[in-house]
Amino acid sequence: MYAVEIYAAVRQFVFVEGKSRREAARFFGLSRDTVARMCRYSAPPGYQRTKPPEKPKLGPLLPVIDAILEADKAAPPKQRHTAVRIFERLKAEHGYAGGYTGVKDYVRIAKGRLRETFVPLVHPPGHAQVDFGEAIGVIGGIRQKLHVFFMDLPHSDAPFIKAYPAETTEAFLDGHVSAFTFFGGVPQSILYDNTKLAVARILGDGTRARTQAFSGLVSHYLFRDRFGRPGKGNDKGKVEGLVKNGRRRFLTPVPTASSFEELNATLEAHCREEWERRASRHSETIGERLMADLAAFRALPDDRFEACEKRSARVSSTLQVRYRMNDYSVPMAYGYRDVLVKGFVDEVIILCGADEIARHRRSYGRAEFVCDPRHYLALIEQKPGALDQAAALQGWPLSPAFADLRRMLETRMGNRGKREFIQVLRLMETFPESVVATAVGDAIRLGAPGFDAVKQLVIARVEHRPPRLDTSVYPYLPKPTVATTRAADYAALLSAANDGVAA
Repeated sequence: MYAVEIYAAVRQFVFVEGKSRREAARFFGLSRDTVARMCRYSAPPGYQRTKPPEKPKLGPLLPVIDAILEADKAAPPKQRHTAVRIFERLKAEHGYAGGYTGVKDYVRIAKGRLRETFVPLVHPPGHAQVDFGEAIGVIGGIRQKLHVFFMDLPHSDAPFIKAYPAETTEAFLDGHVSAFTFFGGVPQSILYDNTKLAVARILGDGTRARTQAFSGLVSHYLFRDRFGRPGKGNDKGKVEGLVKNGRRRFLTPVPTASSFEELNATLEAHCREEWERRASRHSETIGERLMADLAAFRALPDDRFEACEKRSARVSSTLQVRYRMNDYSVPMAYGYRDVLVKGFVDEVIILCGADEIARHRRSYGRAEFVCDPRHYLALIEQKPGALDQAAALQGWPLSPAFADLRRMLETRMGNRGKREFIQVLRLMETFPESVVATAVGDAIRLGAPGFDAVKQLVIARVEHRPPRLDTSVYPYLPKPTVATTRAADYAALLSAANDGVAA
């Protein structure tokens, strides 16, 4: 192959100096065909095939290779064929006698044909994408998995991130409510994958049947929900990138916080800091482009959406309601009743009709009993023998004054003292525990350990007035005996005193 400089000299000789191609061939010592090619091309064109090379050994087996690669689409990524493995199978199963290089070259080209290509997209203002990701964090000294809600605004690249103990319906709903509050508006549309938190099922025509909880969210905020193709995460590539980069930038190293509230406050601060950054090739900051997103957003509704999962349940014989593998207590009056459970991210509320009958902290464990001891006091009053073994009372952090009161009551009154102690505990159904504990201590100090005295002291404290106790109404208290003074008794005292001096 001749150098580019020879091409330039020949073309100069012919086209500029006006010489013939025959003279150029004689002058440069080249064939006429070579001179003609140099006049046709400004640089060496390289070798060009007029037809694909024949592959007598591999050619008949190319459909076999194509079938293997097509089947690999449904196989796990780590169990797909390499060129070496295909070469081995061709030799073992089809008697291939050719070399490895031809197989390798064809597999490389064939895999390139099978790879998906994408259309560049534009993202108008006012739309969002949502996804969940996972990370590890230390919350309250416990190393645990974090389920992180991500919302991305593709036009501006503005993010919102919030972590939860679990990827549940209530976390999914709360993430939206928190994101809308953070941005101060509602996107026109939100793109999702086909998460079961939003999609109950995919119908035959490709439409999605929403879950009841997600339908309530859409109805309240009136945004348009859109869904990507099943198994195609690249349909919402912006938020997929946020999950990947957000985990590296905001959750690395492993975050440590005393609570989820503290961690989420930190994540929200990071999201606001992003507004000062320039993303990709944009000349404007994220915050400047966010203004266009916010201008296209819908205003927030006047009333706040209740971000919870709602489930019907029935109170058991032990005054418990089961929600997500854990049991929560209710008062005795609601035994065997049908109730509605509202599961929030951080608490569980139980309603009977329109009345709220119980409110508990949310548990994310399994087979845990979350109770309010006061729910069982009325039942224990009917069955005082269960006082010491009642599961609801185990570990109840009462003031030590309660133990002193019980000991005094049972010593002076026996079984009746136990019942009276339970009546004292029931005061906490109505009054704050701190007020009752103070009244118990005052009753002991005044020498009137009993339900009536404690009750009067509690009411007096609540009404901000001095207590008036009549100890004559407590027949079980020790009665003081005051005898009439006699001269003989006085003489006996003097005699005892003189004997002590003499000794």
